[in-house]
Amino acid sequence: MLAITLLSLFLFVNLAWADKLCLKEIEGEKVYTNLCERGSKSLILKKSSKGDIKSKPQIPQNVSTYSREQLEKIVEEKAKIYGVDAKLIKEIIKEESNWNVYANSPKGAMGIMQLMPATALLMGVSNPYNPEENIDGGIRYMKYLLERFNGNLNLALAAYNAGPNLVESLGRIPNIAETQQYVARISMRYNGTAPTYLETTSFKKKSAPIKAVILSDGTLLYTNREDIYLWTKK
Repeated sequence: MLAITLLSLFLFVNLAWADKLCLKEIEGEKVYTNLCERGSKSLILKKSSKGDIKSKPQIPQNVSTYSREQLEKIVEEKAKIYGVDAKLIKEIIKEESNWNVYANSPKGAMGIMQLMPATALLMGVSNPYNPEENIDGGIRYMKYLLERFNGNLNLALAAYNAGPNLVESLGRIPNIAETQQYVARISMRYNGTAPTYLETTSFKKKSAPIKAVILSDGTLLYTNREDIYLWTKK
């Protein structure tokens, strides 16, 4: 099986750099990447013995403040660009940070849409405390989740909270009180419909080809990560 997988990889990659590919784990998912040497610093989250993330972007000093009206305008503009309902994003923001652009969670989520470090990296968000960057990345990530779960809003919301790999492996909203309450609150405010926790969706995971993307810092990245196209901003 491994031989077949490797053979398929070489069909998509240039031999000049194919031998430099390695396996890395991002958010519990094994992906191929050429950032092998840099991986320990940027792709793999380093944690202390207590599970706290040691290094994360610092809250910037002397930055301009944003009014609620300005933040909502950013949401509306970005949501229109990516074809996601602005009302949904506003409800997610209310639940995640209550519009606090400098919000931090005990688990390491950052900014107004509470992006985890790995998600911020994948979305090309260099400063999670910049609301424009954070909202842009959060909307693109939510769009990816909606597409990954065939438009099933409740499963996409569950994935935003608990992670897409867990939701995908179960095919339903996880039996986690926090996640179930999270989905229920947003769903009720958004469309007035209570979620069915056992609802499932059918989909096939496809092997994604290797793609090349230029990250926000100029790094050329090759990987088979399924949501790679979301790293490139419009």
